Amino acid sequence: MKRNIYSKLVEWKNKPSGKRKPLILEGARQTGKTWLARELGKNEFESFVEVNFEDSEQLRSIFEMDFDIDRILLAIQSATGTKVEAGKTLLFFDEIQHARRGLLSLKYFHDKAPQYHIIAAGSLLGVIDHKDDSFPVGKVDFINVHPLTFDEFLCALGKDGLADMLRTLDWKAIEPFASNYIEMLRQYYYVGGMPEAVLTFAEEKDYNAVRTVQNNLLKSYERDFSNHPPKEIVQRMIMVWNSVPSQLAKENKKFVYTAVRPSARARDFETSIQWLCNAGVVSKVTRISAGWLPLKGYEDADSFKLYLLDIGLMGAIAGLDAKSLVDGDDFFSQYKGALTEQFVFQQISVNEDMEIHYWTPDVGTAEVDFIIQLGDMIVPLEVKAEKNLKAKSLGLFINQYGASCVVRTSMAPFEQGKTITDLPLFAIMLLPQVIGNIRQQNVQIKTNIRHKNV
Repeated sequence: MKRNIYSKLVEWKNKPSGKRKPLILEGARQTGKTWLARELGKNEFESFVEVNFEDSEQLRSIFEMDFDIDRILLAIQSATGTKVEAGKTLLFFDEIQHARRGLLSLKYFHDKAPQYHIIAAGSLLGVIDHKDDSFPVGKVDFINVHPLTFDEFLCALGKDGLADMLRTLDWKAIEPFASNYIEMLRQYYYVGGMPEAVLTFAEEKDYNAVRTVQNNLLKSYERDFSNHPPKEIVQRMIMVWNSVPSQLAKENKKFVYTAVRPSARARDFETSIQWLCNAGVVSKVTRISAGWLPLKGYEDADSFKLYLLDIGLMGAIAGLDAKSLVDGDDFFSQYKGALTEQFVFQQISVNEDMEIHYWTPDVGTAEVDFIIQLGDMIVPLEVKAEKNLKAKSLGLFINQYGASCVVRTSMAPFEQGKTITDLPLFAIMLLPQVIGNIRQQNVQIKTNIRHKNV
């Protein structure tokens, strides 16, 4: 399957050795890190050497003696039967958390042997709890691997033409195919973007088989929870994890501790939430009280919403069935707000240049679902599950703080109005490009005004 992030890997590969650092693929389990490394090795290098430290007990202690690069590479060659050649071989350390001092070794590859291409990956829970290593700060590059976005999902299901058309942002060409995009969106809401679930659906077209994959993934995450964090918070992590769908289904989607357990307080679950966030399986979006730059200056860290890694896993936790989500006329009636917000966040959070918050005033009940800071721009984003385009809260935000770019996403077609740009839900992953186009138009308008005045 095609992954948008692959081009970033190629860019990393082509950096000169003096500027390239060993690369850590971050992200939750089963998001496609190993597959990406193998694809890069197969397509862009003469040879590929993979060391899985979970499986290879023989090599697990390879870094304990010292960090002599020649000795290490000779041992890897002996174990794998393949010589690691500078500039020709991609060396991949998978499940690196199982190798004592494995993370620290990346520092020495950077300092002593920058000519080699090294990629490392592993369970994020294992990496953040790796007590034997000092982290190689400043000596590694990072790429975060997410579940498949909607356009990647289209490609995985053989709809490359629809994906390519979306990316053109040619709305006149896109609009006649809106029903096709909406039908695929229904499928994505159930299947989600976890690679194994997507591959299963592409091959079998069986929602029950997809749900089996999703449930197995949920079990593997819970096993990971049990293996790494302090034992006293494991059960609380699972309680928070399972509560996210119902928290998002509330009219007020702010995370409420008592919805996890009656009489619960913040201090009971703060550590558990932080572990889930560090593991990449949950994301926290904090409230801001004002819409001025920089947004961080108006952050209310005690008020936040939680989103899961993947919309398909969210549906599995909630027990939502395929018929109500995919086949029925009431597609958006069950969990419609929760699913739609989860979908939008999952698509836009792939862009790590975006700082994402939500807004509510100190007094009143208004709420704008997402407030995005992208460079020097603040972009309020309102999310609608259907075609209801009423936007009272959005209007309040605009009146109070102004905004040169305002976006509303729904099932309605694209329309760029004087104040608000309507962007179809099925195109929300292209928000950065849409914002960029609006920015260019605003600059051009200001330029034309200046020329006219002159």
